[in-house]
Formats: sequence, structure tokens, C-alpha cells
Amino acid sequence: MGIGIEKKVFGTTEDGTQIFLYSIENSRGMKAQVINYGAILVRLYVPDKDGKQDDVVLGYDKLEGYYGNAANYGATIGPNANRTANASFTLDGVTYQLDVNDGVNNLHSHADLGYHKKVWAAAEETDGVTFELEGADGEMGFPGNKKVQVTYTLTEENELRIHYHAVSDKRTILNMTNHTYFNLAGHNAGGIEDHILTINAKNYTPVIAGAIPTGEIVPVAGTPMDFTSPRRIGDEIDADFEQLKLNDGYDHNWVLDGEEGVMRHIATVEERTSGRVLKVYTDLPGVQFYAGNAQTEEMGKDGAAYRKRTGLCLETQYYPNTANQPEFPSAVFGPERVYDTVTVYQFETL
Repeated sequence: MGIGIEKKVFGTTEDGTQIFLYSIENSRGMKAQVINYGAILVRLYVPDKDGKQDDVVLGYDKLEGYYGNAANYGATIGPNANRTANASFTLDGVTYQLDVNDGVNNLHSHADLGYHKKVWAAAEETDGVTFELEGADGEMGFPGNKKVQVTYTLTEENELRIHYHAVSDKRTILNMTNHTYFNLAGHNAGGIEDHILTINAKNYTPVIAGAIPTGEIVPVAGTPMDFTSPRRIGDEIDADFEQLKLNDGYDHNWVLDGEEGVMRHIATVEERTSGRVLKVYTDLPGVQFYAGNAQTEEMGKDGAAYRKRTGLCLETQYYPNTANQPEFPSAVFGPERVYDTVTVYQFETL
């Protein structure tokens, strides 16, 4: 049983709506803080090998910081994460047009109307918070009236569990993720190049310019994309390798080993100075490892100077552009298929 949940005002939106910060704490020194604006993870305090707590996720001190949040710090992304080619897809013979916001493509549904900019209803649980919202048919270009839930739970095993659940009255695309940037040395500790990463994936989806997958599934063996054994992130991030040049570093989807729908260990991150270890579990088929290549210089929480590659993301998901790739695992959900998935970020020490 966790220590409990505290609720306090985090800010007020321009239309006068109060936004609340929910602090979820367990008895082992972990604390997660989430807000009902964007269902965003604002802070995550995790003990190091000596028991010292640090906030290991990037973000902002005040609500106003999240109004822009071009990097999507801590955000719940939906209804569809990642990129959709030419900002459109065809489903059951109907073509749906999305917001053109990433070159000619669509990224993360909508920069201003996506779930990361919505005010969610909130309900406190015993050891977590459930956020809820409803999406109208046609909103952001996606079909179906939707009811969506995201539940953050902090367990006594030092797991931050994120449970996504959504129903739609029409067949639609649902592919949500959490866009938290981790720095296991502390959110204000600088670059993440020295973090040691393992991804349990023998394959990945290569991309063309614009970060749209080619449709191929390619082995990582013999390339800088191979994290099947622990490797320092910075070792080959700037290698003379076409895929890394296209995205200025790692920003790709890895095809996870194991079976979709089965909860499994998919990645491990180690930071040797603090001794913190992050293990990621999911039942989803893919993970986008993003090394923060496009982060711009700005002030984050506690006066921290954020810049390029000061946080890393492990965004569990269906593959990018899956709506236009029938060979990829399907993210089509509707009356006959409920969207329900769990991702776990568990912390240990070396």
C-alpha cells in the first residue's frame, strides 16, 4: 500500500479552469507527480544507490510551460502518436485528413488539440490517478466518438504503471504513448550520452526523410541500431550511418521481440554514476527510442538548462505510420476491438 495521494492546485488555464497536481508516493522513496492538463507526468523522484532522491524526468515548474511544450515533456500523446505519412490515411474505403504539422506529414495527432493539450477529468485511486476524456467523431480528423482513460499507478515495487483504455463507436486509429524524457542522473544533469541502453529488439523500421518508415523490417545486427546487448548511447549516435543522419541521431521505432499483447521486458537503461536502473515493460509491439536530438535550449524545472540530448524517450507504441502500412501490427480499434494496453517503468539500483 502506498503512502497516499496529495492534490494541490498547479495553475489555472486561460479560461479559468483549475489544474491540479497529484502527488503519488510509495514507502520506498519514489514519488510521481501528474497533472490533469495533458495527463502529463511533471516530476518523478527516484532514489539513487545511496538513497538520495532526484527528479529524473524533464518538464516545467509552472502550468504555462506546458502550453507550448514543443518537446512534449511528460505528455500523454493521442489519439495517435508518432508520424502519419502525408497527414492522411484510408480506413474502410474512407480517406481521413489530419493536421499537416510536420513537413507534409502529421506528428502526434495535433500540436494544439491533441490529448497532451486537453484538460482531463481526474479520479483519485488508492495508489494512483485515473484521467478521463471524451473525443468527438471527426475531432483532429479521426473517426469515432471516443472515451479514453489513462491511469498512473505507483507500486511498492517502484513501478510507474501507465494503463491506457479507450473505446470508440467507429473503427478508428488509436495509438497512444507517453512522451516522458528520462535522465537517470537527474533532470538537470546534462547529456544522456553516457546512459547504457539495452533494447530487446532484433529488428527496427528504417525511415526515409521526414522519419516515415519505409515499410521494411530490418535486422539491427551489425549496425549502430543494435542495442540487443548493453551499449552506451553516445558511442555511435553520430556515426556515418544513413538512418542516424536522417534524424540527427536515434529517433526510430524498434520492433520488439516477443508477442504483441503479452507483457514483457523490452528495454533497460543504466546510469552508472547514480546507480539508477530503469526497466521498461509493455504489451505493445514497438518502442520509439528518441535521444532528444531536436531538443532546443530552454529553461526547465528548478532553473535547469535543457538542450539537445538532455533526456531520452522510450515511447511504447504501434509502429509509426501503421495506418498506411497494412503489413504493420494494426492500430485499428472500434466496437469490435477495445484499446487496452499497459506500459511499466520500473526503477532499481545497481
